[in-house]
Amino acid sequence: MTTKADVKKLYSKGKKKKFFIIFSFFLALIVTAVVSLSFGAASPRLGEALTVIFSKIFPFLNLGPVSSLTETIIWTIRLPRIVMALIAGAGLAAAGATMQGILRNPLASSYILGISSAAGFGAALAIVFGVSIATIGGFLIIGNAFVFCLLAMVVVYLIARMSGMSSESIILAGVAVGFLFSALLSLIQYIAPERNAVSAIVFWLMGGLYTTSWQNILICFPIVAVTMILMMSQAWNINVLSMGEDVAVSLGVNSKRVLSINMILETVATASIISFTGIIGFVDLIAPHIARMLVGTDYRYLIPCSALLGAFMLLGADTVGRLIMMPIEIPVGIITSLLGVPFFIYLLIRKRRRDFG
Repeated sequence: MTTKADVKKLYSKGKKKKFFIIFSFFLALIVTAVVSLSFGAASPRLGEALTVIFSKIFPFLNLGPVSSLTETIIWTIRLPRIVMALIAGAGLAAAGATMQGILRNPLASSYILGISSAAGFGAALAIVFGVSIATIGGFLIIGNAFVFCLLAMVVVYLIARMSGMSSESIILAGVAVGFLFSALLSLIQYIAPERNAVSAIVFWLMGGLYTTSWQNILICFPIVAVTMILMMSQAWNINVLSMGEDVAVSLGVNSKRVLSINMILETVATASIISFTGIIGFVDLIAPHIARMLVGTDYRYLIPCSALLGAFMLLGADTVGRLIMMPIEIPVGIITSLLGVPFFIYLLIRKRRRDFG
């Protein structure tokens, strides 16, 4: 017979295991980031790279001379790119995990609200016609992409609210809005007066970290950090909502309020990322599923584990994209899609077998 003490012991053991997994990914992320500093078209020694970083952070330390070329490569080009990969990967994965929880759909992603197509349309308007609703940090394309992401979320929210604010209505409204902005994006590409503009749109849609700067990070990081903290503060409500709306109501959780809050948080986090990086797919789908296999379905652990996994995956994909065909770089959005499509097919097959097997 299982006693209360046995149950408590098993819970404590499982909790320690989850913390160990999360901490292990944190260490792996640090090691990957440090190693990534020394790989690329130019490959300064790891010691030189670390000297540049510590000299910039702690200018009072006398760590020895480093060439200006090495300093430019590490501090101006490579380190901002690594930091943005960590921010973008963590933010997208956390948003994906949250969206899967509130919609109770394992195939949902942070782009389910149609915001990727909306971002592409906003960027295309700025690239082709120079039309912008807003600018962020002086960047026309970034501001337009961000605003149209928020606009898509508002439209989806209004449609879903008129339809009862259920998870099904949110998904269907997101699909409809996504198709609308995708059609508008195609129209802009078709009527663009210059072929160079079309090429620029396609290049932006591929997703990449090559234009990252410290200015971009100073804008993006606070937004993603705040939204991720707020997502994690919603973990218990998401746990309850994932059991079904009837259970949520019986436990005093307002399901519609939880849906609305997390829709806003997920959209703001994702919009702030893709407006700087372009469309980066499948990180928000794959990372939460792997995390769920490792730490279970408790969102108190699932969201931070997904964030670390997403950061690790995106940094790894970007590093592979930089190295696999040097000196040519493959956009990270292509790498994540090539890795993500087989996993997505696996999830579909697995879900079908579980439902009909």
